[in-house]
Amino acid sequence: MAQSYPIPSASSEADLLYADARLLALSEIRGLGLKSAVKLLKRFSLSELFFMDAQRLNNLGLTADFAEKLMSVSLDSSLEKLAGYRAVGINIISMASPFYPSLLFELPDPPLLLFCRGDVTLLEQQQVAIVGSRGATVSGKQQAFRLASELSAAGLVITSGLALGIDTQAHLGALAHSGATIAVLGTGVDICYPRRNYSVWQQVAERGLLVSEFLPGTVAKAQNFPRRNRIIAGLSMATLVVEAEQKSGSLITAELAMDYNREVMAVPGAVNNPYTRGCHALLKQGAALIENSEDVLNELGCSVQKGLYINKQVEQKEGDKPLLRHIGFEPTSIDEIASSSNIPIAQLLTLLIDLELEGLIISTSGGYTRIGGG
Repeated sequence: MAQSYPIPSASSEADLLYADARLLALSEIRGLGLKSAVKLLKRFSLSELFFMDAQRLNNLGLTADFAEKLMSVSLDSSLEKLAGYRAVGINIISMASPFYPSLLFELPDPPLLLFCRGDVTLLEQQQVAIVGSRGATVSGKQQAFRLASELSAAGLVITSGLALGIDTQAHLGALAHSGATIAVLGTGVDICYPRRNYSVWQQVAERGLLVSEFLPGTVAKAQNFPRRNRIIAGLSMATLVVEAEQKSGSLITAELAMDYNREVMAVPGAVNNPYTRGCHALLKQGAALIENSEDVLNELGCSVQKGLYINKQVEQKEGDKPLLRHIGFEPTSIDEIASSSNIPIAQLLTLLIDLELEGLIISTSGGYTRIGGG
């Protein structure tokens, strides 16, 4: 259920600007944590907070130091900063904005402001988070790309964290179709992290949306990413984990989604794959088992009647390609395939090349891996 905050929707652009400035000023008071700021906002309006005397602020539990900082805030300085951000294409959506995502109000610690680059209307649309390991397998990356592209084609916004591995493939999958993808960052929206993802970061800024609660110019810090994860989970109707180790940020995101009473889904994998153990742990806890995008849509109750659609591909039957029975969804060496299938190596290599050209298997350092529905 949404939390209640005494922040009325601004009735004019000027009112919204001053509300943004006050929230920015509140977020910049050193030592005043987000949870403390949220507690204050649950009890008092923005205007009250900035016009109380020191004694009343002390009575609220604020130390003399915090009270002094709050009383010495310069709204003119905050207004100048906001103007500077907008001048370089950074939009601000605060808790006072009618465009602030309603799902975030359900969080115990919603961000006071969101700094955005790109299409802010995506925040109003239904989102599914796709997250997973940075060190994902080739198969895991392909699954993330495929699921994201099909769900994007079905009209859903794909939300993730721009990390290497699964996150990157989720964004690329959405960009391959509608482009409707949101990257929630652990840095300022003007900073790309990791640098290797600059091309993806740029594409999301141009066609999707970059979002952060951190001030522009904020560099990557370890403590920022759990905060980033709660926004990913908070914005989304559901969180889908494709590959994850037993201790990972992706599981933190999934656990937060559970705390927020959102759907949690996981893609199963080979039992000897360390990158699927986190997914299996989630499945044991009751997460929905996902094999394809149709499973996701079914879990969400989506249908064609609601404007969503999915292109069902004709599944390749094993009977048409008997060699597939001897290739696992984890790397299988040529020797293992030859021993299992009793096919001479020379003939086997030709058959493997044919399957690879058909997109049914991929060559990896450990041999061959079966992919897709084949």
